[in-house]
Amino acid sequence: MKRLPNVISELRIAGSISLLFCDVKGWPFWSLYVLCGLSDILDGWLARRLHAESKTGAILDSVSDIVFVACCAIRLLPVLEIPAWLWIWAGVIVIIKIVNQISALVVFKRFCFPHTLANKLTGLLLFLTVPAVFCTVTPISIVAAIATFAAVQEGHFIRTKQFFSFFS
Repeated sequence: MKRLPNVISELRIAGSISLLFCDVKGWPFWSLYVLCGLSDILDGWLARRLHAESKTGAILDSVSDIVFVACCAIRLLPVLEIPAWLWIWAGVIVIIKIVNQISALVVFKRFCFPHTLANKLTGLLLFLTVPAVFCTVTPISIVAAIATFAAVQEGHFIRTKQFFSFFS
């Protein structure tokens, strides 16, 4: 039972990879999208509820999130009309995240993925607003602002060695 949250994260990886083989305009893609998003909420909730939180689970959750975002990006970005300024903003966020991981490697000799409230909020809002991007970029702009804050905050926690408090 204590392994259940990790199994859900592993299933999210499989579901995310399955997105690569689905038509973006079809119900299988969006069904998997919703299941993967809900599983992200469920695994963390179950881990806390079952007292099954672990460093391995946190890392697996982060890897699952990265795989989900990457697979969605691979499928969605070619069909979305995104303005250049939003691409640049997304690139800045990615650069901040890369710098954070380089900092983590220097400070801790490993990658670090703090599950801060801002990171969780970014993930939830990104999940909810991605379908809206087919109509307007306004909601995703708000998410980008929160994601920027989350990335900067994450870097602060890593560089001030406050990262480990997330596993206590």
